[in-house]
Amino acid sequence: MLLETFTFYTQTLMRAAIVLVLTAGCGDAESSCTNRRCLAEMLINKNFSTQPQYENCTRMIRVPLIEYQTLSVDTKNLRLISRLQATIVWRDPELTWNTSLYQYDEVILPVNKIWTPELHVTNGIYTTMEHSSRDLLAYSNGTVRHSVIINAEVNCEVNLFNYPFASDACPVAIQTWSIDGCGTELALGNLKMVDSTHGDWKTDSVSLLKQRDDRNYIMVSLRIKYTNPFITLQLPTILIVLADMVSFALPLGGGERNSFKVTLVLSFTMFLGILNDKLPGDSQCSPIIRTHFCVCLVLLVLSMLVSLVLTRVAKDGSLIFCCCPKRSGPKNTGNKEDREDDEAKADISVVQLNGSEESNKMLREVVNFLQALEAKEVESERHQALANMLDQTFFWFYFVLGSAYFFAMNYVMITVTCQVNHFDFWY
Repeated sequence: MLLETFTFYTQTLMRAAIVLVLTAGCGDAESSCTNRRCLAEMLINKNFSTQPQYENCTRMIRVPLIEYQTLSVDTKNLRLISRLQATIVWRDPELTWNTSLYQYDEVILPVNKIWTPELHVTNGIYTTMEHSSRDLLAYSNGTVRHSVIINAEVNCEVNLFNYPFASDACPVAIQTWSIDGCGTELALGNLKMVDSTHGDWKTDSVSLLKQRDDRNYIMVSLRIKYTNPFITLQLPTILIVLADMVSFALPLGGGERNSFKVTLVLSFTMFLGILNDKLPGDSQCSPIIRTHFCVCLVLLVLSMLVSLVLTRVAKDGSLIFCCCPKRSGPKNTGNKEDREDDEAKADISVVQLNGSEESNKMLREVVNFLQALEAKEVESERHQALANMLDQTFFWFYFVLGSAYFFAMNYVMITVTCQVNHFDFWY
């Protein structure tokens, strides 16, 4: 009897010691039921790391606010790099508690201890989702509120046809995991744009749209700030062609004009080689500025070749430079000899009265040389006049053609559009 009584008291003391040890972390028994930390530990110990599934296997995820930011636009590889910060809200009935027992309406829980939904970018080549903090907020009715950050590199066929006056709209498609009717559904709310200017591109506007109930996307309207590319790409071409036009003021003779035009062509070729890595990449609509550079190079080379040919005209009076040059050999020998005999007779008849035969011969040679020199000067002036007339005609043709081209090219760059299908990732 004494042994049984001793055993009973020993078990009672051991139970009391265990209770004291268990309640030491949260105070007394009453505080352990109402302490916020103990409430969080109670919810964590439920160990719900999978999506809530009750009446059905689909859970609605509300996104009351998305903050969108364009980080950069890679025109070489046609990539849109974006950053999204989204506030997400969902309900998990297993995370509810009785407010009469735990007198708190909300509690902070660690993110890695409970289930949290994931957001993806459908057309993203590279997408990462990070938690904005290591904790989230849970309410007594099972509602959970959290914030995530999504960095996405989107494959966007930016319409660069009008570069450097390009503008386009690229979709950033947002989705959650879902398969065969199970998973999560998105209910998007407000959208806010943050920091609209980055680099050479400016984000004009963003809007939330959808193609179907399960296809939500952010349409991002982009526009390039044309000041920098216009100054570095298009303005130099206009100035070089303008300098080529002004070079027609240089005389054809002497070679100064030809040397200047050759220098312009070489400089423009080096300019294109340097800017090769700076030009935008090819897409469905190839940038028209590449055609613009080609036309400018053709104009410069054409002007150089015409100047070289006109230099030949000014000297020889002939456009044919691939054949043998004109020879100064005997031509119309009979007529020439008759003329020389007549001139000799005339000279003899005049000079016989005053000098000898040898003096008359020398005087004839001097007269013939002066006449040939005068004829050559007259012919050279005629060639020069022909070259100047052709040069002036080509100058006005070049001026009108160049001016019309630049006006037409700027009109095409600013007004003409090229259509690109941005939704080919959805099928």
